[in-house]
Amino acid sequence: MHRFAGAQVARPGELGTDQQCSAAAGVGDRDGVAPPGLCCDTTGGGWGPLTEKQRVPSLLNRAGLLWGADRVPELLARARLEGVELEFRRQIDVVAEAGLTPTHLDWHCLADGGRDDIFDLTLALADEYGLAVRAWLDHGRQRLRERGLPVVDHDFLDSFRLDLDGKAARYAALLRGLPAGLSEWAVHPGLGDCQARAIDPGWRVRHTDYEFLVSAQARQVVREEQIVITDYRQAQRTIRAQHRRQQPAGRSDRFTPAGVGITTPTAQTRQR
Repeated sequence: MHRFAGAQVARPGELGTDQQCSAAAGVGDRDGVAPPGLCCDTTGGGWGPLTEKQRVPSLLNRAGLLWGADRVPELLARARLEGVELEFRRQIDVVAEAGLTPTHLDWHCLADGGRDDIFDLTLALADEYGLAVRAWLDHGRQRLRERGLPVVDHDFLDSFRLDLDGKAARYAALLRGLPAGLSEWAVHPGLGDCQARAIDPGWRVRHTDYEFLVSAQARQVVREEQIVITDYRQAQRTIRAQHRRQQPAGRSDRFTPAGVGITTPTAQTRQR
C-alpha cells in the first residue's frame, strides 16, 4: 500500500483464483469486483497438467500428477524451463479461449514462480499476452522497477497466517497502521457455505476474510484513513503502451486494447 500526500494505496487481495476483491471499499467494476489474475500452476492438489504429460515430465511426480505444494523443493530442483513454458502457455490459452479477461499473471503457492528463471519466463509471457505480473521478491520487483512498473514496497500479508479469533479487529488495526508505500494483502474470501465446508479445510479463514471485507467496518476504516484501493489494470495498460512503442512500424499489435483482456498468440508465435 502506498502513502502519498496523506493517502494510502492498497492493492486488494485474492478471491478464488487470485481475483481482486475490492468490494470492501466499494470500488472496482459495476458489480463491485475487479478483474481477476491468472495463477500459473505447477503445484497441484491431485491433478495433472493441461499439457500432454509426455511433453512435461519434469513437472510431474511418479503418479503423473503435478507436485503437491508440500513438495516444492523437489519440483524446483527438477522442473525444466521448457516444460514450464509449455504448461504456462497452455494454461493461459485455456483461459483466453474461455473468454475470461485476467489482468495479470501469478503463481499458485510459489512466490515469483520459485526461481528467477521462471519469473523471467513468466514476465516474457506476460509481455506477449498483454498482461501484468505480480512480484513479491527482490529479483522480480527489481525487474519490474527497471521497466517503470509499480511494485510493492513491503512484505505482503497472508490471511492464512492470522488468528481467526479477533480477526476483524486485527484487520482494522492493520489498515489504520499501514506504512507509507504500496502494500499488498493476500486475502482469501469465501462464503463458507456447505459446499465450501465439505471440500476446503481452510473455509473458516476464507469466511472470516469475506465477513470483514464486505463489512461496514471495513468501508469506514478505508474511508477514514483515505486508503485508495487499486489493482493490476494500470500496470497492464502501461505494459501494453510500452509494447506498442517498441513494435516496428506496420507490425500489428498482438495485444488487445487496454481493458479488454488477453488474446491467444498466433500459431507462428507458439512454434518454438
